[in-house]
Amino acid sequence: MPLARSLSMTSLNGLPQWEDEDLPVEDLLLFEVSWEVTNKVGGIYTVIQTKAKITADEWGENYVLVGPYFEHNVKTQVEACEPPNPAVKKAMDTMKSQGCQVFFGRWLIEGSPYVLLFDIGSAAWNLDRWKGEFWDVSNIGIPFHDREANDAVIFGSLTAWFLKELSSQFDDKPNIIAHFHEWQSGVGLILSRSQKLPVATIFTTHATLLGRYLCAASIDFYNNLDQFDIDKEAGERQIYHRYCMERASVHCAHVFTTVSQITAIEAEHMLKRNPDVVTPNGLNVKKFSAMHEFQNLHSMYKARIQEFIRGHFYGHHDFSLEKTLFFFIAGRYEFSNKGADMFLEALSRLNFLLRVHKTDVTVVVFFIMPAKTNNFNVETLKGQAVRKQLWDTAQSVKEKFGKKLYNALLKGEIPDLNKILDRDDITIMKRAIFSTQRHCLPPVTTHNMIDDSNDPILNTIRRIGLFNNRTDRVKVILHPEFLSSTSPLLPLDYEEFVRGCHLGVFPSYYEPWGYTPAECTVMGIPSVTTNLSGFGCFMQEHVADPAAYGIYIVDRRFRSPDESCNQLTQFLYGFCQQSCRQRIIQRNRTERLSDLLDWRYLGRYYMHARHLALSRTFPDKFEMEPSAPPKTEGFRYPRPPSVPPSPSVSQRSSPHHSEDEDEDERYDEDEEAERDRQNIKSPFSLGVLPQGKKKQHGEYRN
Repeated sequence: MPLARSLSMTSLNGLPQWEDEDLPVEDLLLFEVSWEVTNKVGGIYTVIQTKAKITADEWGENYVLVGPYFEHNVKTQVEACEPPNPAVKKAMDTMKSQGCQVFFGRWLIEGSPYVLLFDIGSAAWNLDRWKGEFWDVSNIGIPFHDREANDAVIFGSLTAWFLKELSSQFDDKPNIIAHFHEWQSGVGLILSRSQKLPVATIFTTHATLLGRYLCAASIDFYNNLDQFDIDKEAGERQIYHRYCMERASVHCAHVFTTVSQITAIEAEHMLKRNPDVVTPNGLNVKKFSAMHEFQNLHSMYKARIQEFIRGHFYGHHDFSLEKTLFFFIAGRYEFSNKGADMFLEALSRLNFLLRVHKTDVTVVVFFIMPAKTNNFNVETLKGQAVRKQLWDTAQSVKEKFGKKLYNALLKGEIPDLNKILDRDDITIMKRAIFSTQRHCLPPVTTHNMIDDSNDPILNTIRRIGLFNNRTDRVKVILHPEFLSSTSPLLPLDYEEFVRGCHLGVFPSYYEPWGYTPAECTVMGIPSVTTNLSGFGCFMQEHVADPAAYGIYIVDRRFRSPDESCNQLTQFLYGFCQQSCRQRIIQRNRTERLSDLLDWRYLGRYYMHARHLALSRTFPDKFEMEPSAPPKTEGFRYPRPPSVPPSPSVSQRSSPHHSEDEDEDERYDEDEEAERDRQNIKSPFSLGVLPQGKKKQHGEYRN
């Protein structure tokens, strides 16, 4: 038996390095397979796109992403080129000679990774034969009417065919690792294992199929995980074949990973296998050279949102924009899963608290959740037109006023302010004021909803009575469309909009990871999440006092819905009590947490999964040294020593009590930032496996 190579890693300047010089990356090929390579469907696209740079930096030309070919995506995202590896080219040519269209190029994203794309349509004539072969190896039948599952069979069969053609060209090396994401790519993994291809396989589930369906049905999911009849539940929802594809992929993989601790618990019950490694999702974090540049961006985009508010609430603009806070929730329109139901109930209670305490703070809440619409709301468009007309009127009067003032000063006179505006100016201004009068309330939605009588958000708003009345301290705006900088209403991209808001609220019931609060954190915007989201669990594990850093975690797992709603209301009310200075301090702290979410640190978990797969697939060649997945001791933010920026609801109710001089002295931004930088700098090290002891399948727990 040849001497096994030792697998371990070190971290240099936050980037992974091979420790063993006898194991060059040239001896390995890594293929990452997903339906969302160059094809944006959901959050997996973000995972793969943002992770591509650090993986390409590590693997170079030996890293290839595999996905479906869609012409409209390829034309705008991919630059065609020849494969640098002759074995890859030969495998492609073999498939092309048998009538399958295969495309190779560079994906035009950060890192410019290679992509291998299969044209599903060109191979569709093989569908019946491939479905039969899949039945023979798995006993899973695919109904003809489920197009998505049929496409998954074609895509998986093409992937397995390619891996077979490629691996047949190699005797000893390079060794191949294939990493499959989600059930749509799982057929390729199942077929690869059934054909006993010499390929190390990894399967990552970003959310279980059945878990998402059950939570959407308002079932008490997490308290009954061990009570479900899995086969029955999947069959009743007509996804039994998809569930079987997912479960077979999980059990066929050499290494099974998922994205968070909460999803690991779910997978253990839904898919009947404990994940070997938890691989948290990261982002490519770009730091500004000027430390507080993100604060300047917040001010700039907040002013843009304020302009929209001036138009939307024309005729009812009796609140101060300087004392107005912008909250938002964004994501897929999953009313219960995303926590929109609890958020609305908490807003009703927050509105009551703000009115009872006679606060001068106003909260404007945006719901950015795409739904079916047929056009913009006429009243909303009129509001922006009225705002622009008022602005033009003010500018023309200001110009005339300025000229008269200038001429008077040139003559050495103090102008008579009663004469500097003539009757025409007064008339123009009166007409402008009259034009702002409206006899209806500001609209709750910016678009005409196709089925507004059955829309869950609008129905809840009707029930709780948040109609944007003058007396309401909480105003609600439903924007049922993704944001765009070309919109005539709110001309901002999503990132710009988030930077302009004060708080993101995501009280999700089902959220395997949660990119929306993670993106808020990277942009220095505080957010609300839950202990049922992967992001919330991750922050609880790595930050001693998340609320002090602007991460408010609602307990939706161990509290009743009413108690969770009260806790969310307290978080929102406490945030409204903060002074401007406290919010600035909190944003500084939130932005510093972005290092925790950088792929340069979180990429280590994917590395560990690949090493584990190699040691299990080729035990004669590779020996796994670590006894457990990467640890993060010392990889933790302590509670800040200075004054907490978030006052408790039970404390003094004045929103300005934090500006005492002694509290100013206690806060040292540079000192806090340096302490946090030291906490994130823990080097990456893996323990050594004691001699004579080998880990069994399923023993690796994170």
